[in-house]
Amino acid sequence: MTPTTGVRQAGRQRSREALLSAAAAAFVEAGVQAPVRTIAERAGVGVGTVYRHFPTRADLVSAVYRHQVTECTALAEALREQPIPAFEALQRWMAAYVDFLITKHGLSEALRSEDPSLANLHALILDELVPACACLLAASQDTGEVDPQIEALTLLRAVGNLSIPGPGYGQDEARQMVTRLLTGCRTHTTDSPSKE
Repeated sequence: MTPTTGVRQAGRQRSREALLSAAAAAFVEAGVQAPVRTIAERAGVGVGTVYRHFPTRADLVSAVYRHQVTECTALAEALREQPIPAFEALQRWMAAYVDFLITKHGLSEALRSEDPSLANLHALILDELVPACACLLAASQDTGEVDPQIEALTLLRAVGNLSIPGPGYGQDEARQMVTRLLTGCRTHTTDSPSKE
């Protein structure tokens, strides 16, 4: 690889990252149908650059969510390595997951789409986020903090349902309800017979 080629590749990578960040912000405000021109302006590039990186809107939507799912997965790994109680790690990850869900206007629409370019989004969530949650959940169950009958997929589905925004119900309300849900998943050690 020549120095010139390396510089060009680094520039393309920077453009791609800027586009992903700009698209994610635009999706929060206007959903996945946000105008491409708006996304390009946010990223500081021309519309042609958007299409060079992402030929179709489905390609862009898929790339944005893939990038953010990867970030959620990485957060789970980082939390497992921190010297904090297992249940606290689960709580922190769930708060980030709620933020991911509630700010992703149009994600449910994209997941239901019959566009073959978006078919991998549902599998991506199952393949990456369920195992990420399962590791944190298992750690909490191993310490006896969470009911061992709770399963990661069931928990994520419940959190997903609690994270559907509506009139008078946004990010703060969703976080509160998920906190209540997690509290309900805990084992009730206070109800155990005391040792004499």
